[in-house]
Amino acid sequence: MLPLLLTYLVDIIKRQRMIILALMKLVILLTQNSRMPQLTAPDNLNYQKLKVDELPLIEKVEKLDYHLLLQTHFEKTGKVLQPIQRRNGVKINLDLNTTCPRCNAPSDYLYANNGPKGQCNCKVCDALFSPKNHFSKAAILKCPHCTHPLEKVKDRNGFDVYKCKRADCPYYLRRLQGLTAEEKDLFEKQPHQFKMHYLFRQFNIVFEPISKDSIIQPKVNLANIHCSPYTLGLILTYHVNYGLSARKTAALMYDVHNVKITGQTILNYASSTSVILKPFLENYPYELSDQFCGDETYIRVSGRWNYLFFFFDAVNKIILSNYVSPNRDTESAIYALREVFKKMPQIPEDLIFIVDGNPIYLLAQHYYAQHGIPFDVKQVIGLTNNDPVSKEYRPLKQIIERLNRTFKGNYRATTGFGSQQGSVSFVTLFCVYFNFLRPHAALEKKVPVLIPELDKMPNMPGKWTKLISLSQDWLMDQTP
Repeated sequence: MLPLLLTYLVDIIKRQRMIILALMKLVILLTQNSRMPQLTAPDNLNYQKLKVDELPLIEKVEKLDYHLLLQTHFEKTGKVLQPIQRRNGVKINLDLNTTCPRCNAPSDYLYANNGPKGQCNCKVCDALFSPKNHFSKAAILKCPHCTHPLEKVKDRNGFDVYKCKRADCPYYLRRLQGLTAEEKDLFEKQPHQFKMHYLFRQFNIVFEPISKDSIIQPKVNLANIHCSPYTLGLILTYHVNYGLSARKTAALMYDVHNVKITGQTILNYASSTSVILKPFLENYPYELSDQFCGDETYIRVSGRWNYLFFFFDAVNKIILSNYVSPNRDTESAIYALREVFKKMPQIPEDLIFIVDGNPIYLLAQHYYAQHGIPFDVKQVIGLTNNDPVSKEYRPLKQIIERLNRTFKGNYRATTGFGSQQGSVSFVTLFCVYFNFLRPHAALEKKVPVLIPELDKMPNMPGKWTKLISLSQDWLMDQTP
């Protein structure tokens, strides 16, 4: 009986195996002919790192007056330079309001130099220009390697890209000779993967002079709030120092101190306090070292991820910049660095910033070089030291990462912000606490910025109220 049962079970298992194999073949066949995306191994593309070239040669063009040129022509030749006589029936692609950008001659003196393609030639000053490109002729950008004029090839967000297209440019020839045999084969097939020609990025971001921020009056007057200054300092201690949410702070104030207050009122107090303290934070005369690092981290604002740019004095443990932006772009990096420069009495000649591999910092460096503020950028890339720069400057990069973790410890309880103003208020109060009130182990349990008036206060709520008082006094001194 038992052998027959075993034989029967083995037969069932074989049939099940045949059914499973048939179903597997059917699934494979359906998958191969399906329109669903196929799972493939990721492509290991050898992307080229961003390279920022040196500044171009700038040739300024002298502005002329076509009235004087016409008079000079008459004095030399004794003849009046007549306007252009257009042939009847010939259509030209030229707006009648177009003027020469060099001598301001009207369209009557402008040739349609290459027909419908748009190039114009001024009969008075012999200038060539294209009205479509709005080329002002105020300056000509030239390649520093071959002195050939650069051509505008791309219009990016925040800057325009100019390129030297000459095939005999020394820069292009050096780059071509530096390619390996494999890279040359790839360059012939996919030339867009290589940066071979000289490029220049001309930023169209308005460069504002580095000056003190305007004084903004808070929405809530702290002098008229329904609590004592000590209670306000106590609220800020719980909310900022210990990273408690507004609701938990309100509950703690009632459970421990028997003070009834709502979470929204706490947020209003924090917002008004940040407005008062922000000018004091931004314009305090800090004593800085020569080691600066920067990084960006994520915060949630109005249901979307925003970016918080930190720049930090790694030796003195001072936050120098705290710029909140919805975009992780070059413009944000420029404004974050601007906050650092505001705190420097004089820009050092050997100024270096340690950042990650994000190319926006290289573009920001290029932008400030165009405005006479040179500095060097050292990029620590990845988690391992694959290059000498990363190995040398990895400790500074880890310091700014530690700052990010400290901020996230306080930020996590907020679960994000409902507005941009709320995020800026919280970040401002955190930086005030970090710079003036928080002891650091690396500084022998001292605060980064020692203010004698704060040391005299017996507790943290008193230090908050004294700091608000000092900031208000500073604001009064700035008021004309």
